[in-house]
Amino acid sequence: MTRQAYDMEITALLVIDPCNDFISEGGKLWGRIRAVAEANGCVPHMLQVLNAARQAKLRVFYALHHRYRPGDYETWKNIAPVQKAAWKNKTFEFGTWGGELHPGFEPKPGEIVASEHWCSSGFANTDLDLQLKKHCIQQLIVMGLIAHTCLEATVRFAAELGYGVTVIKDATADFSDREMEAALEVNIPSYASAIMTASEVIDLMPSA
Repeated sequence: MTRQAYDMEITALLVIDPCNDFISEGGKLWGRIRAVAEANGCVPHMLQVLNAARQAKLRVFYALHHRYRPGDYETWKNIAPVQKAAWKNKTFEFGTWGGELHPGFEPKPGEIVASEHWCSSGFANTDLDLQLKKHCIQQLIVMGLIAHTCLEATVRFAAELGYGVTVIKDATADFSDREMEAALEVNIPSYASAIMTASEVIDLMPSA
């Protein structure tokens, strides 16, 4: 089926967690996702899509994970396992290299960085939905880390809020092929309108 080019007035690229701890050599979680990320060219594809979106003057939004600070979780009564892991490992620690964005992903002037999410969804307890609505966005192109946690949770929430979603399947990664397949082949197809490759998405950007 031939797909129509994206309507640039209502479409945005959403970039999830392109942090050094995830996708840079020496990052705290890079060793765990490296095999999957390198197999599908995750990082180069993310950069290609981001640069194509900028060339096409597509709006770019960032959904970034909360950067750990001492005292964040110590008084919480309930804490999810994924948050316990972040606390233990001090993943994305504020003020450290690991919490910074991988080179090439630094937001440009006019690009929107939503408030940081504490768990997995880029929407839960953040201003992402408000920012998208203020810019009249209805369609999202989503890429980033990790497929079965933040990417999937954000896509599910986006669908609940009424957004149309395209997921870029070779611009994400996971800890294992099993978790990657569960996200992209079992769960996300129930919520994303389309699951495409980076090259397919770029071809639908008019100016690219």
